Amino acid sequence: MTERSVGYVETKHHHLKEPFRLVSGDELAEVSIAYETYGKLNSDKSNVILICHALTGDAHAAGWHEEDKKPGWWDVVIGPGKAFDTNKYFVICSNVLGGCKGTTGPASTNPQSGLPYGLSFPRVTIEDMVNLQHTLLNNLGISSLYAIAGGSMGGMQVLQWAVSYPGFMKRAIVLASTAISSPQQIAFNEVARQAIIRDPYWNDGDYYGGQLPKQGLSLARMIGHITYLSDDSMHDKFGRDIRENEMFQVESYLHHQGDTFTSRFDPNSYLYLTGAVDNFDLSNGFSLAKSFSNIESEFMVISVSSDWLYPSYQSEEIVQALGSNDINVQYRKLISHFGHDAFLLEKGQLNYLLSTFLGHLTVGDVMSEDVSTLREGCTLEEAAQLMILKNATHIPILDASGRITGIVTSWDITGAVANKISSIEKILSRDILTSHPDENLSSAALIMEDHAISALPVVDERGCLVGILSSDTISAMVGRGAK
Repeated sequence: MTERSVGYVETKHHHLKEPFRLVSGDELAEVSIAYETYGKLNSDKSNVILICHALTGDAHAAGWHEEDKKPGWWDVVIGPGKAFDTNKYFVICSNVLGGCKGTTGPASTNPQSGLPYGLSFPRVTIEDMVNLQHTLLNNLGISSLYAIAGGSMGGMQVLQWAVSYPGFMKRAIVLASTAISSPQQIAFNEVARQAIIRDPYWNDGDYYGGQLPKQGLSLARMIGHITYLSDDSMHDKFGRDIRENEMFQVESYLHHQGDTFTSRFDPNSYLYLTGAVDNFDLSNGFSLAKSFSNIESEFMVISVSSDWLYPSYQSEEIVQALGSNDINVQYRKLISHFGHDAFLLEKGQLNYLLSTFLGHLTVGDVMSEDVSTLREGCTLEEAAQLMILKNATHIPILDASGRITGIVTSWDITGAVANKISSIEKILSRDILTSHPDENLSSAALIMEDHAISALPVVDERGCLVGILSSDTISAMVGRGAK
């Protein structure tokens, strides 16, 4: 356990006193909600962040339970000094309705019969999950969110939150998700469901107290894991290595993932939750932009370059629909070979992107104010000497009032020497991109990436140089996030 961990945590349970009404009109009595919290709630309850989990996740998003062999599923971004900084924020994550990790679902006892619900459990939707989360927050005395975040099925919940309760949260973060489940996604889920249903022990979902349909659930999990990875990640992780039992390593991995999954997940919950994912369509068969017309939250949408389960075009459709409603939205793509699972694994990129969006980290927060400069009229020799003395690669050129008029780089000087150029004016760059201290850091970083530059001068409202932002600074921040 590291100093950036939230430490040991416990899952709490909230029991609703009144029946919970579903979108379908069905009601559930004696609903229980499992949830965990990290950090401290401030006096005006304005620092709350809700985390929404993916298909097979749970409320245990961070920290350690006494019996844990590994921390919560999103521990890489939740904790002191991480993106969801528990020194600043009060973070909540609850198990979804229909799940099997403490919140009422098909494996729960039906109070009317005294037996597990099984397939008598009513159909649930992503909207039902969100409504139950909203009920939980209200019962905890929380009337607004600073932010809400989730990936995959969790991202669907975030989008549903923004549509159903548009004024409830200030910021919304959607990772590796979609607003409309595609035929391919539905197809993979159907194959997984059929694996469960065709297990000889499924018994029409009434297997409680008897033999579980483990083979079917294991196969469903194996199918899922294939879609969570990428071709590159499989090559890197497994190659064509063969284990002692003469199985390819990838085969052994899939068998292990399937077998261990059967000890922690209910097959009926898998059926219900994949069904909710398949039926998710915020366009309502018409226009996604129209469905987003009342959204008030600022958005960050993140896709993964190698994700073929939730490909980037689906995130881009969300961005386009938000933008058509003049909603403030930032779009970023994780460059990763991990596939869909990158939203759980890319510690450095995630912490950088999420923390800058949540905290509105600005250029002024991280720029270097110790900038080596030269005045107009300087010589090529003076620039070279200053670069060597200060170990600098970029030297801004200023006029008498401190305004930046040009910039010279170490590459410019190398080229000048090679081409026997003696005048600095012949290599000086006059067409300069600049930033300002109040600019969002992620926006400035995107400018640097788009124009393939490693340093960005920072100027005030008069055009006077006040600092410089380097790619090394940004890389260092990403590196700190990865620790």
